[in-house]
Amino acid sequence: MNNNLEKFKDIPLTYSLMAVSILLFLISTISDDMREGLFVAGALHGYSVVVKGEIYRLVTSTFLHSGGTHIIMNMLSLYIVGKMVEKLFSKIAYLSIYFISAFFGAFTSIYMHLDGVAVGASGAIFGLFGALAGFAFVHKDKMQEQFKAFIKDFGLLLIINAGIGFAIPSIDVSAHVGGLVAGMIGGFIIAKNPKFVWGYIVASLFLLIVFYNYLASIYAKFIF
Repeated sequence: MNNNLEKFKDIPLTYSLMAVSILLFLISTISDDMREGLFVAGALHGYSVVVKGEIYRLVTSTFLHSGGTHIIMNMLSLYIVGKMVEKLFSKIAYLSIYFISAFFGAFTSIYMHLDGVAVGASGAIFGLFGALAGFAFVHKDKMQEQFKAFIKDFGLLLIINAGIGFAIPSIDVSAHVGGLVAGMIGGFIIAKNPKFVWGYIVASLFLLIVFYNYLASIYAKFIF
């Protein structure tokens, strides 16, 4: 018991995010119609978010998953990358990168699929991986050979995920890209100076509001 408690204390944010996702997945399997159940539970849907103002879907959709394979892959990825990010960044930096990446991934997904319904933590997870890349670029002189190895692994991961994304139509590559870019920028800025985290949060919220209004203008063309 003490050993498990120590492991939790080591990376509490990562374990907590995983626990919420797994719990909501188990609850969603109770529904006879899982797709309908996911929508009711808060799946990402552009019209609902932008036109009806159901902003909460940006958060809830990040913790929902469409099947066993989906959640296993995402939780494994979250554990691998999350524990590294949690040891390199502060708690506020970790959570800000995670959710800001999720939101940018969600808006990118909505832009690419105006009437689509999506769930999953992929955008947030790619944001965490992007944060590692940003951190590595800031400290590349100190890392030297480690930096080269990381960039090689980073490139390999992108190629593999791009291949999987194009091979499986249900995977939303656009959310991955949006999350990755947001996380990479955040990781770079915060690695430069941890105090810049608040600037990253404020600037990101401003850009998200701009993005939201832009999406609203797109939907307005179809509604009126």
